Amino acid sequence: MPLDSGGKTEALEDAPLLDERLFFAQQVAKPVSQTNKSAPATKSAPTNVEAHYHGHRERLRNRYRDGGDAALADYEILELLLFRLIPRRDTKPIAKALLARFGTLGGVFGAPINLLTEVSGVGDAVALDLKLVASVGQRMLKSELTGKPVLSSWKALIDYCHAAMAHEAREQFRLLFLDKRNALIADEVQGFGTVDHTPVYPREVVKRALELSASAVILVHNHPSGDPTPSRADIEMTKTIIDTAKPLGITVHDHVIIGKNGHVSFRALRLI
Repeated sequence: MPLDSGGKTEALEDAPLLDERLFFAQQVAKPVSQTNKSAPATKSAPTNVEAHYHGHRERLRNRYRDGGDAALADYEILELLLFRLIPRRDTKPIAKALLARFGTLGGVFGAPINLLTEVSGVGDAVALDLKLVASVGQRMLKSELTGKPVLSSWKALIDYCHAAMAHEAREQFRLLFLDKRNALIADEVQGFGTVDHTPVYPREVVKRALELSASAVILVHNHPSGDPTPSRADIEMTKTIIDTAKPLGITVHDHVIIGKNGHVSFRALRLI
């Protein structure tokens, strides 16, 4: 039998709905109000590991500031550089791994990008930055030669060639073109080869010298094996270039072979 509630039935049916609306409104409004007004963003405290390597970085910088590079080992010099390249990571293991892989700082900076990125922690960006540092060093050394009499700056010449070529994985044939005062007017890579051979074309060497109005050239190439001892092919190629250049008034002052552990001068060996 239906009950006549005099409008109370509608009120009873609406009451749960009203309660639910109030409930959800309160649940939403409460956190929003707290978040906007009373919950300022906070940074998590640094971990013990982070605090340790940040302190280590500051100590290493201070040692370099006070004592220069003599105060640091090779891996620490590299680590100090990596601070800038890898800001939120302990870079000591990476620095040591790079030196373990490539042997010396020269080996690290001379290594190609694809080999650098094989070391854990070294990505493309870090490898590219390391090569940029190497390029800066080479430009500094080259600036000591440009426009100056090369034959009286022989150590500077060897230092530059060693930095530019000693750690190349393939043979590279470089030509240094000189003017009448034996000042450097151009430094060009004539070609790349394999691990033990670079094709050299004497006519192209002489043609380029004439284009630059060069009076003399110094031939330079590297031996990726590390041993700068000239091969029979090196000696014969040098003789061919000399014989081609001489009738045109172009002098070949020397042929230098660069290795990781030293260099050889054909003139010093009396091969020229």
